[in-house]
Amino acid sequence: ALNSVDAFQSSFIVQPNTAAPSKFSRTSGIVYENFGFDFAEDQGKIAPDQLLGEAKYKQWIGTVNENSFLNRQYNFLRRTRELNLLGKTAENGILSKLESNGLDLAKIEAVLPLVEKLNLLGIVGSNQQLLINGLLPAVVEGAPFLLPVIGLALEIGPLSFFGGSAVFALLEYELIANQVKIPFVGLDASFYLGLLLVPLGAVLAALGIGLTLLNANSD
Repeated sequence: ALNSVDAFQSSFIVQPNTAAPSKFSRTSGIVYENFGFDFAEDQGKIAPDQLLGEAKYKQWIGTVNENSFLNRQYNFLRRTRELNLLGKTAENGILSKLESNGLDLAKIEAVLPLVEKLNLLGIVGSNQQLLINGLLPAVVEGAPFLLPVIGLALEIGPLSFFGGSAVFALLEYELIANQVKIPFVGLDASFYLGLLLVPLGAVLAALGIGLTLLNANSD
């Protein structure tokens, strides 16, 4: 009976762990096209070398078709001529209205040293592909509709730019206050639309401040 009791008690005794502590091995940070799965094919083994990576792919496409859509640059000079943007700028009196708001050639020349000091031209040069194919199409194609609005805003003065900035700020506030969601996808509208509304509001406010300072200096 005593032996059975001793055996019963010994079954509850925790034996110390004498095994050596395991060492955690760091996982490799190498990223593969097959996402590390054994059943997926590795593109490095089945695809030609010139197709691997965006830069190599664009270079190879250039050898196949020099005017390919992938490597084609937006011809903003031709589109400016086709849309007659210079004529529409004159028709809306943009330059004369800028001058009436205090922005003349003398003020522009005074800003040039600051542009050189901040290396803005170097920044533009290093990002010319993004500007030519990303920003310029939106600016040039939208210019026929924007020029009359800009002309009217310049005619009114800085208050028009402050008003536009206030409208964008109010829209962003309404989206946040009402927790508006984008239909069908359910994403937060205040965040994703705010990526457009907030910068536009900031730009309009900056333009309003700039015109106010120019008018004050011209007086």
